[in-house]
Amino acid sequence: MAVVIAGVLATGAVPSSAAPPVVQTDEGAVRGVVKGGSQVYEGIPYAAPPTGERRWTMPRPAAAWTGIRDGSKPGAPCAQLDETGTALAPGSSEDCLYLNVTTPGTTGRPRPVMFWIHGGGWNSGNGSEYDGRRLAETGNVVVVTINYRLGTFGFLGYPGLPDSGTYGLADQQAALRWVRRNARAFGGDPGNVTVLGESAGGLSTCAQLASPAAGPLMDRAIIESGSCETNFPANGNFPDNPVKQWWAPRNQIAAEGKAAALKIGCSDLDCLRTADPLKLQRMGDFTQAGTGTALLPLDPRTALKTGLFNHVPVMEGNTRDEQGFFGWLYEVDGPMTAASYRENLVKSFGSRAPAVEREYTSTGITAWNAVTTDRGWVCPAVRSSTTMSRFTEVYSFSFADRTAPDFIGFPAGYVPGAYHGSEVPYLFDAGVTFTPRQAALSRQMTKYWTNFARSGNPNGSGLPEWPRFRGGGTTQALQLGRPVPIDLSSQHHCGFWSR
Repeated sequence: MAVVIAGVLATGAVPSSAAPPVVQTDEGAVRGVVKGGSQVYEGIPYAAPPTGERRWTMPRPAAAWTGIRDGSKPGAPCAQLDETGTALAPGSSEDCLYLNVTTPGTTGRPRPVMFWIHGGGWNSGNGSEYDGRRLAETGNVVVVTINYRLGTFGFLGYPGLPDSGTYGLADQQAALRWVRRNARAFGGDPGNVTVLGESAGGLSTCAQLASPAAGPLMDRAIIESGSCETNFPANGNFPDNPVKQWWAPRNQIAAEGKAAALKIGCSDLDCLRTADPLKLQRMGDFTQAGTGTALLPLDPRTALKTGLFNHVPVMEGNTRDEQGFFGWLYEVDGPMTAASYRENLVKSFGSRAPAVEREYTSTGITAWNAVTTDRGWVCPAVRSSTTMSRFTEVYSFSFADRTAPDFIGFPAGYVPGAYHGSEVPYLFDAGVTFTPRQAALSRQMTKYWTNFARSGNPNGSGLPEWPRFRGGGTTQALQLGRPVPIDLSSQHHCGFWSR
């Protein structure tokens, strides 16, 4: 049983003239700032800079400091390419293992901690982009957002590196250990930590579910648009992209790393550890997590199927039209016609393209977005939720506000629907303008998410009942504000794709 979220939130923060707060962490004191009804602490180091000889090593403790550290601005984003792919993004750096804490400006019992992992395909993004005040103030929780190593720096493999493909995930665990040690200083409960993320952040949350080392560090998990089963056929996420799997054996990633290193003139790790950061980030697509490693002994898909994962309550789901985020890329040279629609089907599904065309009765970009949403995103998540529900409590959702604000900047005339990432501004304040209906949905979502963080159950006073997902032949979805069951599997043709 899933929740179809059909509609978005506005912060209720009010100005405050309170003095800047100071908190004592285990590494030193930090002075934050008062923003509305919250206290915000940014740019706190949770691990030592992974630079020089520490490139491609597991994160090490951050150095302590004396005096009071300024927590009024975030740390540098982790090294990543800019939009052109020809330079590093301005301000990004290898010295980037920082986190940010937002806590309500009131006292009381220790609050649940919501530990947010940003998306970006494991090659872009940063934690400071997400304003946690809405969650903190509406749900009375502590919100932590983090940076972690990306691309080549976070997921490179190479012979002799036993942790190939897991450095970014290891950073996340180092930040979780920091939370266990320091949450109480910010009014948080170190014994109640929810790991959540969207897109690659959802994949990261899945990885932590499958990692034995993360078991003592997490109490609940929320996976948004990044299930353990997410995968794409050729041409199925971006035009002409290869088949995309997010998990790969360590030795495979190491072999790919060795081949890529030779192309930039490096034949050993010493060379790579002194190579130019831009050259390293451009040397290959290192966005797969390494399995058969200490952090991920099993492929997460196998871990779920065998029950060898951390049995914490899970909330998992997608947006109604995930591929709407990417579909416009298939129309750069003009609208997708019936003929070009068929050409794309053949690129992705080969001899099975006619069967797909018969299953989806329309053509053009709307049909293409539906096909790729169902095949790559939603049906894999339904499988993942069904598997996990055999071992733990699962609540499934589908965000279905097809009028969600455009915070991307889509081309004029393009209709993305409830596109990938469109639910995030309903939880984190992104400066978008909501209709009254969307603002009400946002408040409702925030209560569901923070209720789940508090107890492992999203339900609460004044909210439509959200039934627990129990798998089986159909997946039920509850449309918010109108409690009518919806067969999510039928809506997304999951029976077809399972065949």
